[in-house]
Amino acid sequence: MSDLSPPAHPDGIEPIALREALEQRYLAYALSTIMHRALPDVRDGLKPVHRRLLYAMRQLKLDPGSGFKKCARVVGDVIGRYHPHGDQSVYDALVRLAQDFAVRYPLVDGQGNFGNIDGDSAAAMRYTESRLTEVAKALLDGLDEDTVDFRDTYDGEDKEPVVLPGAFPNLLANGSTGIAVGMATSIPPHNAHELCDAALYLIKHPNASIDKIVELVPGPDFPTGGIIVDDVATIRQAYLTGRGAFRVRARWEVEELKHGTWQIVITEMPYQVPKSRLVEKIAELINSRKLPLLVDVRDESAEDVRLVLEPRSRTVDPTVLMEQMFRLTELETRISLNMNVLAAGRIPRVLSLPEALQQWLDHRKQVLVRRTTYRLGQIAKRLELLEGYLIAYLNLDEVIRIIREEDEPKPELMKAFELTDNQAEAILNMRLRSLRKLEEMEIRREHESLSAERDQLEALMASEDEQWKTIAAEVREIRTRFGKNTPLGARRTTFAEMPVVDVDLDQALIEREPVTVVLSQKGWIRALKGHLADASSLSFKEGDKVQFWFHAETTDKIMLFSSSGKFFTIGADKLPGGRGHGEPVRLICDLDTTDEVVSLFVHKPGRKLLLAATDGRGFMISEDDVVANTRKGKQVLNVTAPVEALRCAFIGPEDDHVAVIGENRKLLVFPLSEMTEMSRGRGVKLQNYRDGGLSDVKTFRLQDGLTWTDSSGRIWTVTELRDWLGARAQAGRIPPKGFPRTNRFA
Repeated sequence: MSDLSPPAHPDGIEPIALREALEQRYLAYALSTIMHRALPDVRDGLKPVHRRLLYAMRQLKLDPGSGFKKCARVVGDVIGRYHPHGDQSVYDALVRLAQDFAVRYPLVDGQGNFGNIDGDSAAAMRYTESRLTEVAKALLDGLDEDTVDFRDTYDGEDKEPVVLPGAFPNLLANGSTGIAVGMATSIPPHNAHELCDAALYLIKHPNASIDKIVELVPGPDFPTGGIIVDDVATIRQAYLTGRGAFRVRARWEVEELKHGTWQIVITEMPYQVPKSRLVEKIAELINSRKLPLLVDVRDESAEDVRLVLEPRSRTVDPTVLMEQMFRLTELETRISLNMNVLAAGRIPRVLSLPEALQQWLDHRKQVLVRRTTYRLGQIAKRLELLEGYLIAYLNLDEVIRIIREEDEPKPELMKAFELTDNQAEAILNMRLRSLRKLEEMEIRREHESLSAERDQLEALMASEDEQWKTIAAEVREIRTRFGKNTPLGARRTTFAEMPVVDVDLDQALIEREPVTVVLSQKGWIRALKGHLADASSLSFKEGDKVQFWFHAETTDKIMLFSSSGKFFTIGADKLPGGRGHGEPVRLICDLDTTDEVVSLFVHKPGRKLLLAATDGRGFMISEDDVVANTRKGKQVLNVTAPVEALRCAFIGPEDDHVAVIGENRKLLVFPLSEMTEMSRGRGVKLQNYRDGGLSDVKTFRLQDGLTWTDSSGRIWTVTELRDWLGARAQAGRIPPKGFPRTNRFA
């Protein structure tokens, strides 16, 4: 028997299970994606690539007041020193930070072609130039004052900040999007002035309610403007949970033209909607006749957005037209909110709006404490030197003697005047010109100033209230620099309620045209253009003829009542055209093979119907309750073979009596009030039969009399109906002279 055990492994090779290896490697990949690529840090609102871009530009001294440098130079420094990834991905990140239509508060000041709202891409990085903006400078301020930790770069040759000091509330002001492994983030931009107001309120009231915060930050503020049409309750819930969405619409206005005509001008686009793609989509909808109220779209934009919509006629309602546009195009979009960020720079968490602001404030407090500690250390070092200088001035002759005569003056100075090593070294390095009397006075003034500053900083470190007061002053300074009174900080997105449109938008999308609906006895249906005067000109297949024909509009709903008691609803615009003989109605509705068409008519909302079966049972129903939403129809009148649905009669608004005639040729008239109104069922008995069943039924106004049409087309009216009046479910009597042998009223 052969040995099936695996061969021995060479030295240095360790066997591991494939599942364990995959789990470890995928976990490492997931962690890398979450921490270093997709999710922003709640403290400065940046991902590593953006943080490294700003830091590299700072190292290149690309401050707001300096000259521009080629973007290729910036990208080269970033990928060479800090971010070992593709140059195109880094350049794309740089471009987005410079696009004022993509970022609410741009962090990069770009010179050259950085793309546009039409969706065109930026020029190559060898052509474009960049520098930092004032907002980016606010994020970087304090970086040299030990306010944040630094770590080694990927090759260990340099240092980079773990996070920026972040004086500007960048996470919420500019927002962020990203897809990680098993999680994602989507934070829309907000107004910095409002965020500062909310932060100041949180400093005074740490346990502030979500209602107050939403009052101060009512919603996002997109760089492209637009209108948010969500209600306050929806926005509040989104900010409370950190998850939700905002409905944003384009801003539009009606522009009056000559002779009473008008056009719609769109001046602001929803966030992140490319204008050129939107125009193409609208043009496609016009060509496919899905926007019958619109005849043309033109892009007349220059520096500002100007999209012109031309209506088909001046009688079109602008609100209805725009509601159609919002429904079918990206003129209305949903911007999602998923505030999933790296809390404290380490833990992915979905934060509420107050939590995100509080964590930014906590970071600012930590920055303040570290900056103050750093400044106290600098002051202590400087005061040490100044005290040494003052000792030297007070004992100048002896100091000079020691320096001139001693071989090792430093130890002698330290011994003679009890100086520290730093003080002695500073005295030895002092220039002769610094021995002026004026210099001594300046040193004393500097010593006094630094001592006073030290006392203030020590008091600041000892009081948490003073720390929050300082942070509040910094927040107010940011609010002043980027507030609503500045061109950059003015709110662009406004709020509005959803307009109430009484028109059925589905019907409004159909171009209204007159048609004549024709159904043959063999079940072929069609809709001919226009309203025909009579049916004599219609052609049918051999052996077939007209069963129903009537006038309608393409916007109408056509109701079909079958012998199985089902109602079917057909859009008049969906009917086959008048060429040929049409199509079998069974292809449009799911009629059973044994079903016959009992009635076909135009739907009129609010009208009442009287349904009746061959066994003489029936009931009243509102026409609104018989509309079917699917091809399978809606079962309304319950019948069991051999009983079938026989009639669908219209009840006039003034009708007060019902006339019923059976196959036994007996007529009964009874009050309509004795009928039952139902939504589905078999109904009640209309007339009692010994043999046979129902032949016809109609409703009428007793005062006007009962009318019928005989076989010759003559109309008969009988007003004296005392002999036939009775109660529902009675047998009735033989009809008056002249009643048709067909036992039908029409």
